[in-house]
Amino acid sequence: MAEVHHATVIFSGHVQGVGFRFTTRQVAQEYEVAGYVQNLADGRVRLEAEGAEAEVEAFLGAVEERMHGHIRKVERATARRAPVFRGFEIR
Repeated sequence: MAEVHHATVIFSGHVQGVGFRFTTRQVAQEYEVAGYVQNLADGRVRLEAEGAEAEVEAFLGAVEERMHGHIRKVERATARRAPVFRGFEIR
């Protein structure tokens, strides 16, 4: 199977209890991406997304734009790998 662009993004700030995961899942429906979004125990939010590089990057930009007032810091790592996700879910 072909490799896809994969991004792991950790959002810090006031990102829990503000609809961040729900909004992220809604935004994901507008792009051809797969993965998940989840709250972390330390108050941050983790997002895993994969797909074509342009789609993943556009998706991440849209999430950051929609939630900009809540995000204080973004940590991002990217790689190319075989796809592992189907659909996009809240965990």
